[in-house]
Amino acid sequence: MSVVRKTITLTDQQHDWVKMRIGSGDFTNDSEYFRDLIRRDQERSLALLQLRAALEEGEQSGISTRHPQDIIDAAMERLKHDEKL
Repeated sequence: MSVVRKTITLTDQQHDWVKMRIGSGDFTNDSEYFRDLIRRDQERSLALLQLRAALEEGEQSGISTRHPQDIIDAAMERLKHDEKL
């Protein structure tokens, strides 16, 4: 993987925050901190896209005739089956 060098400008407060995060041992240097922020932003963006797609799918599926509690029970069973609950 190639590496691209970037120059960024921070306020004093932002600079102090980054240095504090590094000083606390959470990150070893500025680059590691910013790469972590980018990874988290990518994950959040993907999760948002997936949520929007699920909402769109739900809207397109129409109105259910099932009772709300039946839907909740089915979802709980699915989560238990998938060992996510």
